Amino acid sequence: MEIRKLRNGDDLFAVSRVYEESWRGAYRGLLPQAYLDGIPAGKWVPYLEQAGRESLLLLDGEKIVGTANCCASRFPELSDWGEIVSLYLLPEYWGKCYGKLLFSAVVEQLEAMGYRDLFLWVLEGNQRARTFYERMGFGPNGTYVDDEIGGMPIREMQYRKEDNG
Repeated sequence: MEIRKLRNGDDLFAVSRVYEESWRGAYRGLLPQAYLDGIPAGKWVPYLEQAGRESLLLLDGEKIVGTANCCASRFPELSDWGEIVSLYLLPEYWGKCYGKLLFSAVVEQLEAMGYRDLFLWVLEGNQRARTFYERMGFGPNGTYVDDEIGGMPIREMQYRKEDNG
């Protein structure tokens, strides 16, 4: 397994496929099935090379099996914070400690960018992800965002890890 930054020439559709398959598995029962089934190939391609974002890839040989994305906070009230925007693995790689490796790498990337206080958003009903983030030292801080995905109301919770040192 190798973790590295997204490079020019990487197959952006293969990276997007990680998001697509992970969404279909992780959000089954949390989002409308018709929405999950209708996610088009390449949906995340436009987001992968946004200015100010860093994308990391987890590779099993030449195969892209995981991805994480981070940046300076997109929220003015947390202007000095680093944000973990996403962390996804192909479902067949879940539960094998690869998520921990990729998550640690994205935290290290944000720290290298100068951030000590970090946050992310997680779907309130995604207990598997919430448990994972809590094991990784993040916790809910009581901030919520209500939104809609596929016509279904959802709530995202903000998880934080503050540098108390």
